Amino acid sequence: MEMIRKVKETVRKHSMLAAGDRVLIGLSGGPDSVCLAVVLSMLKEDLSLSLSAVYVDHGLRPDEVGREADFCRRFCEEHEIAFMRKTAPVKDHAAEKGLNLQEAARELRYTALEEAAEQVNASRIAVGHNADDQAETVLMRLMRGSGRKGLAGIPPIRDRIIRPLIDIKRCEIEEFLLRKKGSSAIPELLTPDSELLFMVDSSNLKQDYFRNWIRSTFMGEMKKRNPSVVDDICRTAEILREEDDYLEIVVTKTLMRLISRKSDHSIELFLTPLGAIEKPVLRRVLRRAVSAVKGLRGIAFVHIEDIMKLIKGGGSGDTLDLPGGIRVIKDYSLLKITTEAHVRIGEYELRPDSGVEIKEANLIIKASLEEKGGEPCNGKRSVLLDAGAMEFPLRVRPRQEGDFFYPLGFGKRKKLQDFLVDEKVQRDKRDEVPIVVSGNDIIWVAGHRADDRYKVTDKTEKFLRLELNKIV
Repeated sequence: MEMIRKVKETVRKHSMLAAGDRVLIGLSGGPDSVCLAVVLSMLKEDLSLSLSAVYVDHGLRPDEVGREADFCRRFCEEHEIAFMRKTAPVKDHAAEKGLNLQEAARELRYTALEEAAEQVNASRIAVGHNADDQAETVLMRLMRGSGRKGLAGIPPIRDRIIRPLIDIKRCEIEEFLLRKKGSSAIPELLTPDSELLFMVDSSNLKQDYFRNWIRSTFMGEMKKRNPSVVDDICRTAEILREEDDYLEIVVTKTLMRLISRKSDHSIELFLTPLGAIEKPVLRRVLRRAVSAVKGLRGIAFVHIEDIMKLIKGGGSGDTLDLPGGIRVIKDYSLLKITTEAHVRIGEYELRPDSGVEIKEANLIIKASLEEKGGEPCNGKRSVLLDAGAMEFPLRVRPRQEGDFFYPLGFGKRKKLQDFLVDEKVQRDKRDEVPIVVSGNDIIWVAGHRADDRYKVTDKTEKFLRLELNKIV
């Protein structure tokens, strides 16, 4: 049978299935998912597959869901497929995340599929995207200005998600189902008292959805002029996908050389090599870097171009705000992409033989009096000062406009702003630097330098040790 041959070829080409796989089918009751379930049932013995199916109720069509779920349940009983039903509160999720209903439904649908796969220990999740879906997706992305990666369309396989019908056109699916109804080769598509081959989702008929307009109007006209348009677009998408896979290998190797530091919320890239990378690769490197700290939802071509302008022409300390709370900061030698909020520490009192936690910066400063001064230290993480010259309690605060001090060893007054620049403290981090003050005088720029006026001399009788540490 042609359908089975084509699906087998797709499965083989993309290594979608292996003997003994446990497969979860996303079953909506529509023609694509019903066809997928029938085909996998027919391949079950050849590939020693174990099949389960899940129906996901999005809560958007309460008048239709009952019939659809019942349809899917009876269908699975006939085909000896284990069945389950899951709910996904799309409206609540859309409101919480600021998504439209289609985006929210997609996110929750895949979450529900993953959860169901875990429940049945499925190694693969099969969904019913077909060649027409592929062509429509490519056209939608083209109209929205996607680059090569977007125009590569829907991947046939991603992690454990597989799309065995991705090379099958919608007309082939409907023809296959019509021929199979009542066939002795497989059980009835539905219970004997039903004439339905599959269910029709009413939302797929609404013209106000962009995809539906593409499907019913634009693609309809294109098929009249070029009957092979779906095949042609899918072939183009496949070429672009293969080229994209190659470029992703290049990007991975490039990014490995660029990363200075990475956490769950930030990534720092060496700036000098970035400026020398050609635009086609640089765009992909930046998209990958953004995705590593937040994900790419809301990030468009224009945002990547803005980052490139920052790299090429921005000054040190310049920042860029992107959707999703992402900030891009150009430093002296690094480009930082982060979702961490800008931090400005509060004000605290500091008394001898005690300490203060600066929670905003995850730091603690301890103060202790000493009768005999020990090593004066380097003035960065620990410093020994003349307590007799100070007013207590001391204050710990962030920098302020007009701040100045006399850096130890420098010999003259200097603006704090200029000092922080010379110390190469990132502009984005300067409000996190604790400034320890006695009266109106800065006595210590914590982590950097003490004030020369408060240094220990041979006349010092009381010593104050200040220590800066990270809160563990």
